[in-house]
Amino acid sequence: MAQQTLQFNQAQLQLLDMMSFVKTPEALSDLNKVISDYFVKKADEEMEKMWDDGTLDNDKIEGFRTLHERTPYNKPSL
Repeated sequence: MAQQTLQFNQAQLQLLDMMSFVKTPEALSDLNKVISDYFVKKADEEMEKMWDDGTLDNDKIEGFRTLHERTPYNKPSL
């Protein structure tokens, strides 16, 4: 079997480099909070953009209440 080589992108390499500064569980928790806040902000910006261009509206949000996106499972026949 051929060995696969893992390639990190620039963002991953930079995060790995910065991890050398994380010395305590508190520092890791702080870093997790900052990263989480960043992605929450990006999601909010995208939702605002969708609201402004009409892709997202009250009717669409209300439709989420009854949305069922489960994967159907096929029972094997015996």
